[in-house]
Amino acid sequence: MNVVFMGTPEYASEILSGLIAEPTINVVAVYTQPDKPVGRKKILTPSSVKSVALQNNIEVYQPKRLREEEAISDFLEIACDYVVVAAYGQILPKEILEHAPCINLHASILPQYRGASPIQQTLLNGDSHTGVTAMLMEEGLDTGDILKINRCEVDSEMMAEELFEQLTFMAKGLTLDVLSNFESYTPQKQNEKDATHCKKITKLDGEVAFEDAAIIFNKYRAFTPWPGVYLKNGLKLKKIAFEKSGSHQEGGKIVAIDKDSIVVNCKEDSLRIYTVQPFSKKEMDVISYINGKRLTLEDNFS
Repeated sequence: MNVVFMGTPEYASEILSGLIAEPTINVVAVYTQPDKPVGRKKILTPSSVKSVALQNNIEVYQPKRLREEEAISDFLEIACDYVVVAAYGQILPKEILEHAPCINLHASILPQYRGASPIQQTLLNGDSHTGVTAMLMEEGLDTGDILKINRCEVDSEMMAEELFEQLTFMAKGLTLDVLSNFESYTPQKQNEKDATHCKKITKLDGEVAFEDAAIIFNKYRAFTPWPGVYLKNGLKLKKIAFEKSGSHQEGGKIVAIDKDSIVVNCKEDSLRIYTVQPFSKKEMDVISYINGKRLTLEDNFS
């Protein structure tokens, strides 16, 4: 079967690699976002999906706006049986949706967490389960009929990178399953009453104060490595753990200093902090940090 693939980040590139490795599938074209400037020198860098496509001699298209007439015209000239979409980053116009069945792989149990950051939202909310949904795309954002959902458990200390890896592996297998057995699945409407949405993550989302330790820890899980969690003064909390300790009148007080860590009270429960990174400096162990700042027990860490 002939497939057009649309995607941009590493999550998508792993799915693309799975399609390429399958002998019954011929990836005839790849669509991905335009190259972006990266680093201080602003070097134009291709997406992970583009790199995989070029390594396998697959033609790559990178329209800035897929809805433009020229981009639509170019797409409609490509003969394909299916379009597979995974974190592409653009809304597909009606003409493309009607060209061939468009299958999206979304990293949540839809209709929960429609939008740009379902994996982070799973961790932010402390969910114990998540999954990957294969759905037929329509003009709405992640609103299409569901073909199949694969589910998995989420450990209470699982970090974003680990969950990304687990869901990527699931999505790769689910994609091949749905393409191979497409005719046997009956699309199911999503229940709009259960729909929730998640937004694109920004750097500002990483700022925390010592209010609720569980919320901070879940932000740490969701936002590592980017944007990370940091205090108002710019200090990044690079390695932390949650400790249940009940309610406190104030947050930010150092209540324990151990060999390799300190415990800081939040208004609700506490955080054990191992390493930090001051603004514009290298990561360091927290004991060296408090010694340099001459902080001790009962002092305010923030």
